[in-house]
Amino acid sequence: MNENAMNSTSETNWEKVDSLTEEEIDTSDIPPLTEEFFSKSRWWKPVEPLNVLVPVDPNTLACFNRRQNY
Repeated sequence: MNENAMNSTSETNWEKVDSLTEEEIDTSDIPPLTEEFFSKSRWWKPVEPLNVLVPVDPNTLACFNRRQNY
């Protein structure tokens, strides 16, 4: 990856993208998901869980704790 790739500004008009309805989104270039696609896919999960320490703002942690109670 180019080291400047993360420093460039997106030229996407996000306001226009956000205003599109489902019917206005062109999905014609996306191939359909076929039985062949699913027959070649596989499900996997990591052999062992990862333990990662990440500093979290107390307000963010409180938000996640509230969500678990739903």
